[in-house]
This record gives sequence, structure tokens and C-alpha cells, in this order.
Amino acid sequence: MEASKIKSLRKLVPIRLSLRAVGTIGLQMAYHAGALAFLLRDTLRVLFGAPVKWRLTLQQMHKIGVTSLPLVVLTALFTGMVLSLQSAYQLRLFAAEQFIADLVALSITRELGPVLTAMVVAGRVGASIAAELGTMKVTEQIDALKALAVDPIRYLVVPRFLAAFLMLFVLTIYADVIGMLGGYVISVFKLGSSHYQYLSRSIDALAVKDVITGLVKAFFFGGIIAIVGCHFGFHASGGAEGVGRATTLAVVTALVLIIASDALFTAVFYFF
Repeated sequence: MEASKIKSLRKLVPIRLSLRAVGTIGLQMAYHAGALAFLLRDTLRVLFGAPVKWRLTLQQMHKIGVTSLPLVVLTALFTGMVLSLQSAYQLRLFAAEQFIADLVALSITRELGPVLTAMVVAGRVGASIAAELGTMKVTEQIDALKALAVDPIRYLVVPRFLAAFLMLFVLTIYADVIGMLGGYVISVFKLGSSHYQYLSRSIDALAVKDVITGLVKAFFFGGIIAIVGCHFGFHASGGAEGVGRATTLAVVTALVLIIASDALFTAVFYFF
């Protein structure tokens, strides 16, 4: 009898461990979600309640926008090329190659331009923000700022948030143009479409709403990247290993939030 009870209890151990792991993950997600909300609240309060440090903001705009431009341009160019080639492969089955321009223009401006740009910047800049602030955290530089009565939110977070918020908009414009240029190159020089036909169909296919929705997404994606990077940088601990862990979590969280918010914005803009 006792042996059977022991066996039944042993069977419950994996279930308890699984439930504990799920509960721990849930608590961590709730904690980080609340901390991100509070950091965003404090950032907006300081942004609209105190003068902006424009010198620091311009430095961050250069670091986030200008240095990310070559990578964004290459990503958008090859994305437009691949999209044109893949769509041509399918549309040829229906003798509808003339719709390649429509497909590339709408796909780039609505989704691929802002989303791919945000992912590139999240992988490059989001990791940089988390590593930089995480290093400052573990070396107690942030505590030193507080001891000197310097607000870390105003000095460290607001310039990065404002720079990312603005530069994602600019980078997305470049990505839209370069992505459609990549589709143009393939369609005209590889698939034999005429120059006039491709440009006219691209212009006719696009509506103002398509461009605006993509650019509105870019604003929010920039804010997500900056807030997530700053949050995990501020909460880094445990030396170099903790900084690396915070950097990884910042990039992964930013990518997940970008995809989730993109789905939300698409539902709001086109189905409500």
C-alpha cells in the first residue's frame, strides 16, 4: 500500500515541477510587463515635463539612425528583389506578371518596410542600448548619477527613446523606397517589364492609408526598442554574464513585441 502511494507521488513530481516553471515564467512576464509600463510612464512624464537634452538626443539619433542606414538599405533592397522574384514565379502560372509591382509596393509599405527595419534596428541598436546601460548598472554608474541628483530617466532614457522614436520613421521611409527599387530592378531588368508600366502600377496600387499605416507603426516600433533596451539595461545584474543575459532578453523581447504590436495595428487599421 505504501509502495503504491510512493509511486503515485513520484508521478506527480514532474507535474509539480512543470507547473512551478510555468508559474515562474508567468510571474516574470508580469513583472517585466509592469516594469516596462512604469518606465514608459516615467519617460513620457519627463519628456513632456522637462527640457529635452538635445545634444544627447542628436548623438543617439546619429548612433541609431545614421549608423543603421546601410544595414537597413541592404535588407530592404534584397527583400524587394526576393519578393519580386518569388511573386513572379507564382504569378507566371496565371499570366499575371503585371501585378508584381502592386504586390511589392503594398507588401513593402504596409508590412515589410516597417517590420524588417524595426527588427534590424532591434537586433543592432536594442542590444547596444541594453549592453551600454547594463554595463553602467553593474559598474554602479547609474547609482552615481542618482547620488549626484541627476535623473537617469532624463539623462539616459529620454534621449534614446526620442531618437529611436524619430529615426525609425526616417529609416522606414528609406526602406520603403529602396525595397520598391529592388522590385523595380528585378522586374525591369530580369523579368522584362517596362519601366513605365512598373512605376505607374506601383503608384496606382498605393493609397495614402497604406503609406501612413506603415509609418505610424514605425513610430511605435522605435519606442518599443528604446524602452525595452533601457528596461533590461537598468535591471542587469551579476557582472558581465548579467549584461549578456540582459542584452539577449532585450533583443528577444523587442522582437516579440514588434510582431505582436504589428498584428494589433494591422487589425486596428484594416478591420475595425
